[in-house]
Amino acid sequence: MDKKIPLHELHVKLGGKIVPFGGFLMPVRYSSDIEEHMAVRKGVGVFDVSHMGEFKVEGPDALDLIQRITSNDASKLVDGQAQYTCLPNETGGIIDDLIVYKIKDNDYFIVVNASNIDKDFSWFTKYNTKGATLKNISNSKCLFAVQGPKATEVLQKLTKVDLSAIKYYHFAVDELAGVKDVIISNTGYTGAGGFEIYVDNEQAEKIWNAIFEAGKNENIKPIGLGARDTLRLEMGFLFIWQ
Repeated sequence: MDKKIPLHELHVKLGGKIVPFGGFLMPVRYSSDIEEHMAVRKGVGVFDVSHMGEFKVEGPDALDLIQRITSNDASKLVDGQAQYTCLPNETGGIIDDLIVYKIKDNDYFIVVNASNIDKDFSWFTKYNTKGATLKNISNSKCLFAVQGPKATEVLQKLTKVDLSAIKYYHFAVDELAGVKDVIISNTGYTGAGGFEIYVDNEQAEKIWNAIFEAGKNENIKPIGLGARDTLRLEMGFLFIWQ
């Protein structure tokens, strides 16, 4: 049975058309793909992509595990930097693509695709032979992608962090809308710029509402998966269905 993301009922109330996607019930659109596409390209929109998976890898052997099972060199990461990479299998194929976030030494945050959460966690577990602390925290995290040329302007109203100083594929862990320990990441896959916000489920609706209140003068809109795909296609990005 497809799972519901934490803010499922909110999206239903917003008029989102809910469809099965990657093992979850997800909003594919609220108005039209064209309207939502243009809202992101010209202004700001918010995607609830809380179906994505998150793992924590911690301890003295955390980096060793990541180095052995991912294709990129995670030793180059500095605190507050993210890295796009993949999980190769034993025959040179790819199990999944993912992002590694270095919080600090011995503390990493991993983001994987929704349909591969269990498979990816099993792969991490299989090769965790040196005893890194490994946790699947996917069921406790929400992820909002605030995308568009006005995204920074909107989010800056909610945090003391200088968002303009966060370089692409870097992030801060700080307070947002009065909620502590939020990951504010200069990432996203729309080609429109913006940030991805990782927050505990319990604070997700507070963060969502605060973002929309901060963006009301910029005509902020909720955006579905349909526009996400057209935005990627328009930018010529690799088309990923997860």
